[in-house]
Amino acid sequence: MDRFGHSRWGLLLLGLLLLGQATGHAQTSAPPVISQCVLDGMVDAGSSAYLVDCVRRAEEAGHQALLVRLDTPGGELESTRDIVRAFLGARIPVLVWVGPSGARAGSAGVFITLASHLAAMAPGTNIGAAHPVVGLTGQDPEAAGGKEMARKIENDAVAFVEAIAKQRGRNVEWAISAVRQSESVPAERALALRVIEHVTPTQEAFLEWADGRTVTVSDTPVTLRTANAQVVELAPSFSQRVLHALAQPAVVYILFLIAGLCIAVELSHPGLFAPGIIGVVCLVLALLASSALPVRTGAIVLLLLGVALLVAELFITSGVLGAAGLVLLVLGGVFLIDRFDADWFIDQPLHVPLRTLFPTAVFVAGAAVYLAFRAAETRRRPQLAGDVGLVGEVGQVLEAVSSSGGEVFVHGERWAALSSSPILPGAHVVVRRVEGLILFVDEVKP
Repeated sequence: MDRFGHSRWGLLLLGLLLLGQATGHAQTSAPPVISQCVLDGMVDAGSSAYLVDCVRRAEEAGHQALLVRLDTPGGELESTRDIVRAFLGARIPVLVWVGPSGARAGSAGVFITLASHLAAMAPGTNIGAAHPVVGLTGQDPEAAGGKEMARKIENDAVAFVEAIAKQRGRNVEWAISAVRQSESVPAERALALRVIEHVTPTQEAFLEWADGRTVTVSDTPVTLRTANAQVVELAPSFSQRVLHALAQPAVVYILFLIAGLCIAVELSHPGLFAPGIIGVVCLVLALLASSALPVRTGAIVLLLLGVALLVAELFITSGVLGAAGLVLLVLGGVFLIDRFDADWFIDQPLHVPLRTLFPTAVFVAGAAVYLAFRAAETRRRPQLAGDVGLVGEVGQVLEAVSSSGGEVFVHGERWAALSSSPILPGAHVVVRRVEGLILFVDEVKP
């Protein structure tokens, strides 16, 4: 082979080498992609489904990691377990940042934070107070359900948090004290206690700090590439948004009232359709929302019975039924949320706020009183429809009317008519009574 052949082969090899270097450089220079989701508010069925879905979507997209921005007072235990189960079984690293300043990881938030591969908090945040507390006044289970039940719930929560802390290599003693003694600490103290790994004011700074660190994912060491990452926001679905928004005691209370009233109106006035449709929709939404809250069945019965008494007031107009209905609406709202439910970890009272309870009940009762008053007025008025409504109407004779027959024009229609005395065409008559389709008339003298 001559020197020109050698030159051609040399140039080809040099081109392939340069192409490989360029491709490798392009691959290493491509920014990593991080999925992000936000848990803001109570942990319920809606937020749980959202976070579990975020883990799945981030895994399917092949993203470098999932970043969760957390600010929660706590929530439902089963929903918390679903989130923790998804974090512990994730095939990508899960990073939790409690922020911004002023946020908290309370109660259920402790379990979620401990279940992450790396956790950070913003200055001015806190974590802890994971003792099971639930109810109208946020009372301790021991005061509500007895010592044995309280110990059973507490021990279950301790075992749960201890297992999470051990698997993630975090401070087991503190995790247990957060449940048993409701211990809560600020961000800096949480870092010193090895509850979290970093304190940083922004999630961008958290990602910069996490870059190059190694975490264990499915028993395999994974080195994070999070510096200058492209963050992709994973928004919740419409159904998840709706369920999270509905999981509020005040919303459930109002929905049940609207459903009861609308269905009662439809039953008392068949054929309107609109109240019935609205009532059924509100009832379905209320039942859907109540599935995410510790709602008492007896309280729902009180609400529906109160609405039924208000509707009965529309027909009887006694005042007693309306007052009793108002009392039942208030009682139903007071007892709507179970004061003691072993499936909740939340460090704030869970109930229908009084600023919602009383105005709503009074408004519904006032509306019923107004409708009852209007119905009573209507019953006192003379009937204007049907056969009775024709009595007293004035018309004109079309064909001569006598005791043997004739025709008159009354109320926009032609009617067969009878009269005790003959009446000529064109004369004006007044209807005295109606029998079937025949009008009995008298002449109106000018």
